[in-house]
Amino acid sequence: MNDQSYPEFTGLELSPRKVDYLKFILEKGGTVKTTEISSGLQVDPSTTSKTLNELASAGYLNHVPYKGVDLTEMGKAYTQFLVRRHRILSLLLTHYGLSSKEACDEVSRFEAFVSRDAVNKICNSMGHPMFGVCGEISHEKCLHEENHHSVPK
Repeated sequence: MNDQSYPEFTGLELSPRKVDYLKFILEKGGTVKTTEISSGLQVDPSTTSKTLNELASAGYLNHVPYKGVDLTEMGKAYTQFLVRRHRILSLLLTHYGLSSKEACDEVSRFEAFVSRDAVNKICNSMGHPMFGVCGEISHEKCLHEENHHSVPK
């Protein structure tokens, strides 16, 4: 993914609950019905509709009433960052004695409050791991930034 197709964001734009919505939609893939999201996240359907409308207004989702939602290009890029952030932070916690499940559960409680800049620095300090406890870790952006600012050896 090149710099132009990767939107600029801090990683702190959304509440933890909205982060959950985007990750759920990415995990399901394609168009996801509002009722499926309500059920999966155990949220009242009216709350789900309100949150989906807010995410659509902010440009993260395409929302078609009575059909469902899917991620926009911006939504896909942001959600890929959310997954990357989760995987890097979970891997970090396993280095400090937490099991994979403990790390994943713990990160789910605080990940929405960790900035993109901090994630890139953690990723860099860990040597840009390719695989975390939850799956493959992407590196397009943080490697680009590192290579752009580093002095050739």
